[in-house]
Amino acid sequence: MVNKFISGTLILTLSGFVVKAIGSINWIILSRILGGEGIGIYQMAFPIYLLALEVSSAGIPIAISIITAEKVAKEDYLGAKRIFHVSLTMLCTTALVLSILVFFGSRFFIDEHIIRESRAYWSLIALAPAVFFTTVIAGFRGYLQGWRQMAPTAISQITEQIVRVITMLGFASFLMPYGLEYAAGGASLGAGFGGLAALLVLLFFYHRLQQSLPKIQAPLYPQDNVLHILKRLVSLSIPISMASIMLPVVSNLDLLIVPRRLEVAGFTTHQATELFGYLTGMSVPLVTLATILTIAMAMNLVPTISHYFTLDNKEEIYQRTSSALRVSFLVTIPFSVLLFVMASPVVTFIYNAPAAAPATRTLAIAIFFLGMHQITTAILQGLKRPKIPVMNMIIAAAVKVCCNWFLVAIPTLGIRGAACATVADIGVAALLNLIFIYRHTGYLIDIKLILRNAFAAIIMGSIVSLLYMFLHVYVPLVISLFLPCAMGMIIYIGIMMITGGITREDVSKIPYFNRFAHYLN
Repeated sequence: MVNKFISGTLILTLSGFVVKAIGSINWIILSRILGGEGIGIYQMAFPIYLLALEVSSAGIPIAISIITAEKVAKEDYLGAKRIFHVSLTMLCTTALVLSILVFFGSRFFIDEHIIRESRAYWSLIALAPAVFFTTVIAGFRGYLQGWRQMAPTAISQITEQIVRVITMLGFASFLMPYGLEYAAGGASLGAGFGGLAALLVLLFFYHRLQQSLPKIQAPLYPQDNVLHILKRLVSLSIPISMASIMLPVVSNLDLLIVPRRLEVAGFTTHQATELFGYLTGMSVPLVTLATILTIAMAMNLVPTISHYFTLDNKEEIYQRTSSALRVSFLVTIPFSVLLFVMASPVVTFIYNAPAAAPATRTLAIAIFFLGMHQITTAILQGLKRPKIPVMNMIIAAAVKVCCNWFLVAIPTLGIRGAACATVADIGVAALLNLIFIYRHTGYLIDIKLILRNAFAAIIMGSIVSLLYMFLHVYVPLVISLFLPCAMGMIIYIGIMMITGGITREDVSKIPYFNRFAHYLN
């Protein structure tokens, strides 16, 4: 069971890196094809598309995953299948309605100036089919994850991204001679084709799963009626969707507060806009990139915790909680330190914007709390307590607003005050989650574990910083950046092995690395 959990997490992590890498390359090429104006047209349609997706699925996939895991734990395979059929019917209906509304409502959005750029019409039209496909594939992924099968999600994500990028670049290049708006619309078609490709992959895995199940003539348990299933889906999905909605809500609060408070601190409107762009457009993506592993682990944790919660196996819930947070600390603490000490070369290499370094350095601390928040939220959702993370996020958002209001207006802090507010926001939400996890599982955070990781990470950070200061004078930036970071991670792993932070048992559980376990004492 442990190996299956670790394998699933590694598969999702790898797919996350691959999808991010392909997406980054695609963005560079697409920007060269469309230019700044074309990218602007392309981006104009996305808020409507994302809103339609949020309404059409609204936390349902995670709810499917939770309930499916519950049925599978009791070996109620017919019940799991029934849950999926009802939820898929609901998802298909809402997705189809919203796809049609987006398609036929595109002209309304333009005419009423909801989208102020009339040339975004074709982009919005092209995104309409993607609303349907993306919603349906989310349902399939949730069901298969409920069976704790993570490979279908990973393979479908990579397939979706590859097909999306190929069709996006192909249509954009082909339609460019006909006008910028048609090229942007062609690029938007990629989302629909990618979704269709992912759906075909998931249908294959779904069919294979159904073929592998025993042929059951009569249900082992009383089967839930449709109304009961819908009530459960809605009761779980609403708080889950509210948790996802909180992120853009908090971002919009930042948009309202931070630039204005920067002006109070003495910055011009232009400077405030530039500083805000450094934080939201450069620093934040680096922090989220560093938590790909914890995102994958959280996705895997929801059905796993739900499975053991259904069986009332408190010991396994405790062990999974402890292991997940231990791995989170093992990964996020060194990444926090690494981004803190290497903020300047990182933003210079990636964005050619050394001025983004102060905000990035401050925000680096958020990596630790963000990983903790993702894991604890997943655990609480698996424990059928999805409302708790939402309430904690609301409290944390209030803390962030207060911090933004006071800290950003301090001239010596400026945008670093906003970064501090973000750290406080995520930190408060994560720590509140931990309090409730203690109440429900008895898990108490191991301070010694965090201190041991921090000790190893600080030594690593010091060595990396010294190496960079020596190398950057003599070698190109790419070498002076990556060589110290690579050596630093090796040093960190070595220290953790020496101090017992990484044990032979840990290595033996990792696929492909378990063959090296016997070398450790």
